[in-house]
Amino acid sequence: MSRVLRSAGLSSRSVPRHLRDGPPHPARFTATQAKNEFSRALEMALHGETVMITKHDSPKAILISIDEFNKLTHAAESTLHTLSEEFDALLALMQSPKSRTAMKSAFGASPRELGKAAVIAARKRG
Repeated sequence: MSRVLRSAGLSSRSVPRHLRDGPPHPARFTATQAKNEFSRALEMALHGETVMITKHDSPKAILISIDEFNKLTHAAESTLHTLSEEFDALLALMQSPKSRTAMKSAFGASPRELGKAAVIAARKRG
């Protein structure tokens, strides 16, 4: 990574740690530590770190900043929005007269005609 940074005229200090070193491992606090040192855990989260809270050595909760939470929430919303738009576009394509005719033809085809169409499609794929 440092060679790439130097070629771009950047120093490793000008790039955030999480981009230099790969995804960071979350800081781990036991539930008791989180209770007793909440202000430290909160400060870590406010500075962009992920804080994992464990109970009996098993991860139970994650503490993140509101900015990180909003990024995660909006990422899911934008993905859902994109999928919804793609679905609407595909549905609109299926409503054309050409698509309706093709579907009527496919549903009305005999087994022999379906077999021929499948062989032709398989040959086209290679």
